[in-house]
Amino acid sequence: MPQNPSHGPKGTDRVSNLIIACKACNDAKDNLQPEEWLRKLQVSRKKIDKIRAKNFPNALKRLKGPLKDAAMMNATRWALYRRLKDLGLPLETGSGGVTKYNRTQVLKLPKTHYYDAVCVGTSLPKTVDAAFVECHTAVGRGNRQIAGVDEYGFPFRWRKRKKVHHGFQTGDIVTADIPKGKYKGIRQGRVAVRATGYFDIKNDIGKRICQGIAARFFHLLQRADGWQHERKETPRASSHG
Repeated sequence: MPQNPSHGPKGTDRVSNLIIACKACNDAKDNLQPEEWLRKLQVSRKKIDKIRAKNFPNALKRLKGPLKDAAMMNATRWALYRRLKDLGLPLETGSGGVTKYNRTQVLKLPKTHYYDAVCVGTSLPKTVDAAFVECHTAVGRGNRQIAGVDEYGFPFRWRKRKKVHHGFQTGDIVTADIPKGKYKGIRQGRVAVRATGYFDIKNDIGKRICQGIAARFFHLLQRADGWQHERKETPRASSHG
């Protein structure tokens, strides 16, 4: 915020006059104008003030940032609404506040995108009794980074043009029947391949389940298609009258 409301008059609420600040910095700024506070920081001997003065110009640059992304999304949603309305479909809209109230106070559901979709508007179901939901998330088809970098930004490994190794490609959903060793048993997840023929398996959030497993133990379940497909169990919601 440009001004601390508890210390003197605050600036306008226009977007170009607002900026995210922690409470400590906002309190330290008091009701000074940005330029006044910057001069105060520059003469201060405190370490924290020196850091603030160094970061201050970067914060000011963001004040005049364009809002084209927000404008595009706002225009798109209403264009979509009008197109659907022209089809004669029954439509219902609602604010974020109403959706949250319906989810937390009426149906008492946890925060998820699919539960938010159920809670939009006023035509709520009495219960949400689906045993599971199908979630499809776009994850892309890898990246175009040709080299891995170390903590200093210097490249130390290079990606090969060949993506398929021993019949598998990173991102394929697989199962592995591992006969012995630390990871003995049946493991399932997304494979991360290596030219050596010894692969890793990761779960849906990218955490490694097992590593260094020979390709001959793997069986393909689904090719990587740029999407993550999940089936999630849903808790039952309390009914409302």
